[in-house]
Amino acid sequence: MNVTAPSRFDGPVAEAFRKATSDRTPLFVPTVHYADDRGWSLMNQLQGVMSGDGQVNFSVQYPGVVKAWHRHTKQTDFWMCLVGHIKVGVLDQDSGRAWSIVIGEKRPGVVIIPPPLWHGAATVGNEQAGLLYYVTHAYDPANPDEERTPPDAFSGFPWHVEHR
Repeated sequence: MNVTAPSRFDGPVAEAFRKATSDRTPLFVPTVHYADDRGWSLMNQLQGVMSGDGQVNFSVQYPGVVKAWHRHTKQTDFWMCLVGHIKVGVLDQDSGRAWSIVIGEKRPGVVIIPPPLWHGAATVGNEQAGLLYYVTHAYDPANPDEERTPPDAFSGFPWHVEHR
């Protein structure tokens, strides 16, 4: 399987959202740390994309865990790893295109994952990872916009560490 990194988008997240959705590809929007003598922060990350239908979530993933694969028919995901690092995997089953990028404390930014792309995450390293994510449609337990398959459903995807 040929896996590439999502394209980098150096503009507003709202523009990246429109492009990711129209092109049906994941995009990585880098972020800048704001730091002073009190600490650091990442500001205004999802400006221009949040709506009343969406939902903001935070999840912690333990070392060695791979959470994959799932996809949506309506929902777009916006992922930011704030603690530790995760390898984000994205797959377009129709075209066979696949993307992978490690995001986290040392590589802050937002990965935008539009439907119907399969996606998941693997913790990188020996520390837990914390994922803050915004979804454009709130979870409905009576009618989930989600389809799941196991981590090994798409052979050849490199969830493991790639020694280079």
